[in-house]
Amino acid sequence: MNAQLLVDGHHELGEGVLWCERSHTVFWTDIHASRLWNHDPQSGATRSWPMPERLCCFAFTADPERLLIGLASRLAFFNLGTGAITPICRIEDDLPTTRLNDGRCDRQGRFVFGTLNEDAGRAPIASFYRLNADLSLERLPLPGIAISNSICFSPDGTRMYHCDSMEGKIMVCDYDPASGAIANQRVFADLAQQPGGPDGSTVDADGHVWNAQWGGARVVRFAPDGRIDRIVDMPTAQPSCVAFGGAALDTLFVTSAHEGMSAQQREQDALAGALFAVPETGVRGLPEVRFAG
Repeated sequence: MNAQLLVDGHHELGEGVLWCERSHTVFWTDIHASRLWNHDPQSGATRSWPMPERLCCFAFTADPERLLIGLASRLAFFNLGTGAITPICRIEDDLPTTRLNDGRCDRQGRFVFGTLNEDAGRAPIASFYRLNADLSLERLPLPGIAISNSICFSPDGTRMYHCDSMEGKIMVCDYDPASGAIANQRVFADLAQQPGGPDGSTVDADGHVWNAQWGGARVVRFAPDGRIDRIVDMPTAQPSCVAFGGAALDTLFVTSAHEGMSAQQREQDALAGALFAVPETGVRGLPEVRFAG
């Protein structure tokens, strides 16, 4: 499997890639540029929308023109047609060094997301949260973290994967699809002996976890028992997030970033910040769950 350049966006922090099966297009964000991006692989058309602050994560809704968005400080709805933003709630106003980061809907359409501590010390003061269909917000009973990432769910919704990227381990916990109760957090995959750290993840139809390894120039497929099943080499050092899409849901889309790179590193890594596609993986993904609210 070879990664192919799709959009040479030069994004400082490309992230949060999702495939929309209705529009047959791929969406992603350049967090630090406060911009939402969209690309149609069939026509080659690319467009983007400015945001009032950094866009960290998002989810589709039942309305094809409306997204649930996670801005740096708050959750809101965004209308693709009009650009209108409807506030929902603010997050962690009492913690001035944190912002939203990774997020994805569980199998019931509740939006699960985490925050990130931008302070240089990276103290684990960030948390994981869930926005329910009635727009109520709850903090999940998981330990504090520094950088939330890898949020995704098993096909049956009974396992939640997540990580603190600073710890270098992908975690998993039991997740009750009906009540949303969480229990038995444990290590799923320890990346200590691997070349990169865990960033964004997704789960395929077979229940395997695909993880972008920041700094490792690769995407790794983990079997449900945590062993490495497959490695996809990437032509850039910092792949950041992954999603399945395409007509057969067998194309893997991968965002990347040049955040933290020196001028010399950027010159050597000319595709840092691009969007890539890995076609015909031989594996099918799952349609992205839409927010139920």
